[in-house]
Amino acid sequence: MRRFAAALCAVALFATGAQAQTLKDFLAAVTKKWTTPFEPFQLIGNIYYVGTDGIAVYIIKTSQGLILMDTALPQSTGMIKDSIAKLGFKVADIKYILNTHAHFDHTGGFAEIKKESGAQLIAGERDKPLLEGGYYPGDEKNEDLAFPAVKVDRAVKEGDKVTLGDTTLTAHATPGHSPGCTSWEMTVKDGSQDREVLFFCSGTVALNRLVGQPTYAGIVDDYRTTYAKAKAMKIDVLLGPHPEVYGMQDKRAQMKDGAPNPFVKPGELTTYAAGLEQDFDKQLAKQTAALQTAK
Repeated sequence: MRRFAAALCAVALFATGAQAQTLKDFLAAVTKKWTTPFEPFQLIGNIYYVGTDGIAVYIIKTSQGLILMDTALPQSTGMIKDSIAKLGFKVADIKYILNTHAHFDHTGGFAEIKKESGAQLIAGERDKPLLEGGYYPGDEKNEDLAFPAVKVDRAVKEGDKVTLGDTTLTAHATPGHSPGCTSWEMTVKDGSQDREVLFFCSGTVALNRLVGQPTYAGIVDDYRTTYAKAKAMKIDVLLGPHPEVYGMQDKRAQMKDGAPNPFVKPGELTTYAAGLEQDFDKQLAKQTAALQTAK
């Protein structure tokens, strides 16, 4: 995701004319990876990976049904449903759909799966208008970044909990990447031990404008608050919206019966968030310099 985000920033700042065409070309290029199938698997405890090679999607099995975390691009919805079925689960058993952030590459299947399953969609309260409008904040007219609009059944804020059967997830407001960016924390059993898992929303700059006409008011302060919060969290298992966030493919290849789960890596979130913060400072400086040059 870092390399995707860096490239996105390079082509998307103040996008007009040729820059907008560059963005279109870039999105066409990454779509191949984002829509490449990946074999579903049990990640840890009651968490299963059902995403693609480039976009992470998760199923959480509970005693009262399933929770779906995010989707992918609209054209991958059938693939995700197939992956759910391969694991022996049914889309009809999805009771809740949780969203980390309202961007097109993580929301494309919400409307279809929500209609098919009858599940309730739960998202950060500041992302509710984005989801129900199907647009990217600050770039509402850009069809390249649009996605099927979907009704939000419940909007959450910091500390709110979602419980289904024997499983509870806690919402953490981690804005910046989107105004309602929400990271979800839960506890899983790893053998005889409890592990704290965080589905980290995101902390990259990506397409966001930080200066001049920012993507949304207060975005810089939001990012800084999120980095501070993430660095202070005690998490055993870092998961994220793209496999690159936590090295999913490499860890998956290391999984062996009887061996420690490679996804358990205490301190990984702190290190990752510190790196994001450094990248953010660089992007903020670049955008500030570009704005001053344009004046």
